[in-house]
Amino acid sequence: MGIKSKLLKYLKANPQQTYKTRELARQLKVSSADYQHFKKLIKGLVSEGKVYKYKKGRIGVGRKSVTVVGRIDIKSKGFGFLLMEDDTEDVYINEINIGTAFDGDLVRAELFMGARGGKREGRVVEVIERARSSVVGIYFKGKSRGTIVPDDLEIHRDIIVPHEKSNNAKAGQKVVAKLLSWKDVRRSPEAEIIEILGYPDDPGVDVLSIAKSHDIQTDFSGKIMQELETIKTEIEQAEIERRVDLRNETIFTIDPDDAKDFDDAISLTRMENGNYKLGVHIADVSHYVKPNMLLDKEALDRGTSIYLVDRVIPMLPEKLSNVVCSLRPNEDRLCFSVIMEITPEAKVVDYEIAETVIHSKRRFTYKEVQDLIDKPDSRHPFSNIIKEMLGLNKALLARRASRGGLDFGSNEVKFEMDDQGKPISIVKYEQLDSNRIIEEFMILANRIVAAHVSNMNTTPNENSFPYAYRVHEKPNPEKVEEFRRFLTAMEVEFTFKKKVSPQIFQNLVKQVKGTEKEIIIEDVMTRTMMKAKYDTKNVGHFGLALKYYSHFTSPIRRYPDLICHRILKGYISKPAKKLVTNEELNKICEQSSAREVVAQEAERESIKLKQVEYMADHVGDIFKGIISGVLSYGIFVEIIDTLAEGLVHISSLPGDYYVFDRDRYRIYGERHGKILQLGNIVYVRVIRVDVHGKLIDLELVDEDDYESSNPAA
Repeated sequence: MGIKSKLLKYLKANPQQTYKTRELARQLKVSSADYQHFKKLIKGLVSEGKVYKYKKGRIGVGRKSVTVVGRIDIKSKGFGFLLMEDDTEDVYINEINIGTAFDGDLVRAELFMGARGGKREGRVVEVIERARSSVVGIYFKGKSRGTIVPDDLEIHRDIIVPHEKSNNAKAGQKVVAKLLSWKDVRRSPEAEIIEILGYPDDPGVDVLSIAKSHDIQTDFSGKIMQELETIKTEIEQAEIERRVDLRNETIFTIDPDDAKDFDDAISLTRMENGNYKLGVHIADVSHYVKPNMLLDKEALDRGTSIYLVDRVIPMLPEKLSNVVCSLRPNEDRLCFSVIMEITPEAKVVDYEIAETVIHSKRRFTYKEVQDLIDKPDSRHPFSNIIKEMLGLNKALLARRASRGGLDFGSNEVKFEMDDQGKPISIVKYEQLDSNRIIEEFMILANRIVAAHVSNMNTTPNENSFPYAYRVHEKPNPEKVEEFRRFLTAMEVEFTFKKKVSPQIFQNLVKQVKGTEKEIIIEDVMTRTMMKAKYDTKNVGHFGLALKYYSHFTSPIRRYPDLICHRILKGYISKPAKKLVTNEELNKICEQSSAREVVAQEAERESIKLKQVEYMADHVGDIFKGIISGVLSYGIFVEIIDTLAEGLVHISSLPGDYYVFDRDRYRIYGERHGKILQLGNIVYVRVIRVDVHGKLIDLELVDEDDYESSNPAA
């Protein structure tokens, strides 16, 4: 019997015991000359999962194993965490125990007999579902095979590509490769190249790589485009006659300067009783995209349009999103409208939900409307209606504030790029009154529709009329307590009541408004909240302080809005028709929520990429920033002008020994007592930028250095 068999037999005969390697060597009479080979043998068995390594390097086969299932979140340093769906404590996974899992995979992990610092540890024993089918990276050609170095820093293995599966890629090109089987951790994963994106410095390749790395489809298949050709672009007279005809109403759109898909239009008229008739008119995409069409399946798979810094990846092909369904001016369009009677104090006293046909009278940009607000012109034909919309909007905002609805400021940026896709300026997004008009009118329509369906569910079976609600649950009590401790550390005096309500958070927003701590407190507050999602069970929307809420107003770019249109049409028909089961709609909600997360991750990554690219041209420059994170190895600083974030490593802090104070979100100098705390304003010089790794290294400087380098500051 070989030493491997003897070792396994011995361990299995004593399953409750663990042993040091030296102890096992003595028991099995391993000679000194063979000891190093014996250690390698044990290491191999650990990698294969046949024996386990416990605390202090002890070896054993373990008791009856306990396994858990979750998504693995692998960090750039190699280790990971198993994210538990039941909100129990995450499981730490050491790099050597990740096995053949990629970041985001659904895996089964075996829990260790012991614990790491009081936290659960585990080992991946099965990959249940891959989170990705492909990988993006730079191809290198070798003599016997090729290699892809992944863009994703969370993938810690190079990918092997046999020459016959290289698709004639050239060395140094950015490629997309379809992952093949990977079952043996001792071997590198294998793939075949399915798409060549170009060289890394080619215009647009960087952002396209981000989309591809998230498995985002950028084109539509030939079959879908063929199906698209069967859709009639002209509206039949019979369809107009069966709808409410609003073509003579003063209806118009307000959108960003560069928008091409106009999926919402508005109208407002004063009624004889002094109230307003407010119309929110939404593109009737469901008239064209029917169940069982390839277009519908593709829209569900995509879930949402994705807005990257240099392009839009639409949920629907351009013919639908920018032409047939888009509410372009001076053209007849089919809509699904919510027409409300609303008092000047913004109380809705009546409403109608109807299929309509409209004829938009004007395409406004936000800037054009803002100009009319800032400099009223009585000669302008839309001046009065814009003025009345502004007044109604302020009444709606007041009602939101009175019920406790949160109203954060914008923390977005816009890029100006040259023809090579290189950022030449970054401007913080400014939320104008014209933006708020559209935002509040859309929230109101979404609210009315959700309440309408909820009120239909009066039978004991609450799912008799299933619907896709946009829900936002109350914050987790543990997170609220952590947020309270954070405010204490920030020296912000604020009292939390036993019952957590949106009003409490809204009061805090008002309290810190205009202070240096506003940005960081709102950021931490946002992370304290639960994430909004789609669900058939209506639990209300905590952030907006609404009992009923859904997404209805953007069917060109969000699938939940499209499905809500489709099933709502059935509910308001005579007799009511139920076009989807609760189970089917639950799956749609889960898919839509998941795709929303993917879209947000890709959008944020593209923004961060361009921020880092921009800062690469500013090495040596000095900026004003705010401490946005504090860790044992340094502080993260968000540059106020660009919202780019960089690291000041603790080793670069001169003149003292700095200590990490986790409880107070700060580091401090032991000798001189200098404190660097979350939310502090600091001044930093850019010293190094790694565009590929999306990393910015900073160093602290004095305010005098900042002022001398920025005379206008």
